[in-house]
Amino acid sequence: MTAKRFFLEIGTGNDLHGGDYTKAAVRAVQDAMHHSSLGLFRSLGIDPNSMQVEVTIGVQRPEKVDPAAVAAAFPYGKVMVNAVLGGLDVPDEEGREPTIIASAAVVVRLDPALFGK
Repeated sequence: MTAKRFFLEIGTGNDLHGGDYTKAAVRAVQDAMHHSSLGLFRSLGIDPNSMQVEVTIGVQRPEKVDPAAVAAAFPYGKVMVNAVLGGLDVPDEEGREPTIIASAAVVVRLDPALFGK
């Protein structure tokens, strides 16, 4: 059976001084994870590695995001990361590295058969 979307969480992250899009992206997914508790895995005895995690990161320079580094922020699941145009770059007055603001949408999909439907 096709996995169904069970959760959607969003988060934001930034890199204030380094101009690092990956750092901002990782902080955005950490923000999203800190708003959630997926207690159903323990409660129902489901292996948390069975979840499919789809991460969309919005930043002004998507090609500068390291998907493997973002995926490594997740302790469980099969993680797929896609960086797209979004977020915000805030230039500094001296024209050095901008402040990077990243948005993250984290979707968790599960196979309904895991629930003994």
